[in-house]
Amino acid sequence: MQEEEKNPLVQAAPKSELQQNDSDPNDPSPHPSAFTVSCFEWVDSLVMALVAVVILFTFLFRVVTVDGTSMLPNLESGDRIVVSSYFYQPEQGDVVVLKRTIGLTKPIVKRVIALPGQTVDIDYITGTVSVDGKELDESTYIENGITHEPMTSESLLQFPQTVPAGHIFVLGDNREVSEDSRFEAVGMVDERYILGKAELVLFPISRFGRIGS
Repeated sequence: MQEEEKNPLVQAAPKSELQQNDSDPNDPSPHPSAFTVSCFEWVDSLVMALVAVVILFTFLFRVVTVDGTSMLPNLESGDRIVVSSYFYQPEQGDVVVLKRTIGLTKPIVKRVIALPGQTVDIDYITGTVSVDGKELDESTYIENGITHEPMTSESLLQFPQTVPAGHIFVLGDNREVSEDSRFEAVGMVDERYILGKAELVLFPISRFGRIGS
């Protein structure tokens, strides 16, 4: 028999093309699509982001809901605020969140007026607050910058008062209704009861923004 002549017009497919078209139906290993790989990467990134958020809000920040009207007009009841607590040291003018302590039935939000060793004086006739003999300008956070005597029958401290070591003197911005360091039942607040500094209003969105000192 004569050997069949090869047709010069028929050429073998390139090796690379044969490899591309060659698929083994018995190959058990799946080949994920680009879409599947992209989904896995997206989920992985989302999980890592959630872990980071949990760590931040466990050790660095927390969200607290304002309860009451003692910080009007700057903070309203129901506002959700972000509080930073990592190595926080109080400064005059800061808005802080305090744990429930003796004299307080729930956590409260107040403004730091005086620090350890400072002397506070309140004159309800002139409506002024002084620290170490210097009158404070509070016009940026209380109405007309005037401090009114609280409307209460409870016992109030007599001024001037010197803040002891490890304590702070706090007031609410709504001075007529605020239960704060002016009350004998509350007095100077131990620094260990400070949860942290109120940094910003998170919700409602219409009130979103930083909380000023």
